Parts: sequence; structure tokens; C-alpha cells
Amino acid sequence: MRHCIYPGTFDPITYGHLDVLERATRLFSRVTVAVAENPGKGPLFSPEQRLELIRTNVARHANVEVVIFGGLLVDFALSLKADAIIRGLRALSDFEFEFNMALMNRHLQPTVETLFVMPNEAYSYCSSSLVKQVAKYGGDVSHFVPPNVASALRTASGKA
Repeated sequence: MRHCIYPGTFDPITYGHLDVLERATRLFSRVTVAVAENPGKGPLFSPEQRLELIRTNVARHANVEVVIFGGLLVDFALSLKADAIIRGLRALSDFEFEFNMALMNRHLQPTVETLFVMPNEAYSYCSSSLVKQVAKYGGDVSHFVPPNVASALRTASGKA
């Protein structure tokens, strides 16, 4: 059984994230979506809210679980006996950060591999930050996020 961790802040989860997750479910028999607490990023949603928004959208995948984690990702991956970390790359601009993070993780724990997965090109320009900004000003985000997330964004931005 091969197991991967798909980590992220997921504030909020987008269709791009879900596309990467779908690809991971085809590559691994078990996928753990790891919601990073990451208070330094000043997330809009609490870790518990993000966990619930994600769970609703992955319920159809029997091989996916969603958990909250804090601390070093490689330590978390080891604690779950994961074989790999999956990271999505939308564009070349993501590569430098992700490459450096993968090298650091390899330095810290050489047995945990990092695999980069490209989402469908339709999601290559979409980010959680952009989605939050559009939602904040009352824009339609329904093409970028699932309905439960769009609703949560409207409520959070006072545009409900």
C-alpha cells in the first residue's frame, strides 16, 4: 500500500487543489490531505473550518482522509508512515519555492519523496489568495471553488 500526504493551507480549497488530489488518488492507494494550521499566514478560515470544507468535497474518495497538522511536514509524514508528499505546481513561479522546500524536506528526511503534480491547465492561474480577493469584493468565485466553499466565502466576506 502506497501512501502520500497532500499538504497545504487550503484557505480555501479550490478546484485546482481538488484536481491535484484526484491525480494523487490515482497514483497512491491512500492519500492524507494535511491541513496546515499555519497561523502565520493569517488564514480566513480556522483549521477546523477548512477541514470541513475539504471533507465535503472528498467524501466520494474512500482512500482519502483529511486531518489537521502542525510542525514539520516531514515529521508528520514519518508519523503516518507516508511514502511521499504531493505538491501541485500551477506555473513556473511556483517552482522555485516548491523546489527549495522539497530539497529541505529531503535533507531533513531522505526517505520521504516529494512528487510534483500539475493540475489541469484550466486551474493554472487560480490560487486561494486570488479567490479570497475576488470573493471579498463580491465577485463570482463559483468557477474556482465548490459550492460549499463559495457559500462560506460569501458569509466570511459579508456578501451572503
